[in-house]
Amino acid sequence: MRSNKPGSRVINYATTVAALVLCADVSHADQGGSSFWFPGQFASLAAMQQTPGWALSVIDYHSSVAAAGSAAAAKEILAGRIPANVDVNLNLSLSGRADLVAFAPSYTFATAVLGGQLVVGMSGQYGRAAASIAGTLTAIAGPIVVTRTGMLEGSLTSYGDLAPFAELLWNHGVNNYMAYVTGNVPVGDYDPTRIPNIGLGHGAIDVGGAYTYFDPAAGNEISGVAGLTYNFRNPDTQYRSGIDFHFDWGASHYLTKQLFVGIVGYAYQQITDDSGQNPILGGFRSRVFGVGPQIGYSFPVGDMQGFLSLRGYGEFGAANRPSGWNTWLTFTISPSAPAAIAPTKHLVVK
Repeated sequence: MRSNKPGSRVINYATTVAALVLCADVSHADQGGSSFWFPGQFASLAAMQQTPGWALSVIDYHSSVAAAGSAAAAKEILAGRIPANVDVNLNLSLSGRADLVAFAPSYTFATAVLGGQLVVGMSGQYGRAAASIAGTLTAIAGPIVVTRTGMLEGSLTSYGDLAPFAELLWNHGVNNYMAYVTGNVPVGDYDPTRIPNIGLGHGAIDVGGAYTYFDPAAGNEISGVAGLTYNFRNPDTQYRSGIDFHFDWGASHYLTKQLFVGIVGYAYQQITDDSGQNPILGGFRSRVFGVGPQIGYSFPVGDMQGFLSLRGYGEFGAANRPSGWNTWLTFTISPSAPAAIAPTKHLVVK
């Protein structure tokens, strides 16, 4: 689609992805099937610049997942239900749900840094997580054999960890580039003996980069974001998750200068083994893929710019990790672009 004001198409994406660094134990992988990085937190326009000033994103996140085998057993083991010094055979299934609201204020500097645009911010979340484990456990300790059948379940409504982030973004015509660093500050509600948690229980650092091709005349866009997560040891469990590689992507087409539709997806693969886990789990490397639709709409909010987007993912190919579906409803408010500012000076952040 053609437009005389291509910049109006991307103003609203400032901080859309920034708020999506969430941490809900029932939803993701590595330690007990949980990870710092939420696959899908980056999507279209990931490397686009934005208008300098303050912005705020509010994200409503929902997920429903299930798992069996080692991904379910890991939850029970880490909760202290299965000791490491006995032989066990497990036939377990796990189901979980997370309903979270995240807030991500950010600030975009007008002064260039290393020839690019600097964005800094912080995200945090509050919400509800619930999980249940059902099945049969057979434990063997010498001549003693014990079989247990039943269910463990729990729920929690509380606050999560904090995730500061910084980004540098560069624009060269239709080509846009971004480098980012973020991390997990483990201040959220966490109990190593509890099945659902909203806090992660340990620190993490994630670094990566992104590329966005955006042709405002044709209304076509495609983005990709790749990164690595390094996890610190959990001081309560002495468990350390391995290094994770993740790739988020999105492609979109503008039907009007305010409305776009497209497709999104992600790939997540743990590339080194966990350490400190029960021997029956092995290296416990996790993996998952996801794909789904997206839609976004921008509109004025007084003298500011508003943006509303919805995207959803169906997951497949999971290993050592619960999988299912998740949705992201995002509202972002950011400064409007002055007429004198070049139309490409707007952003999507993490």
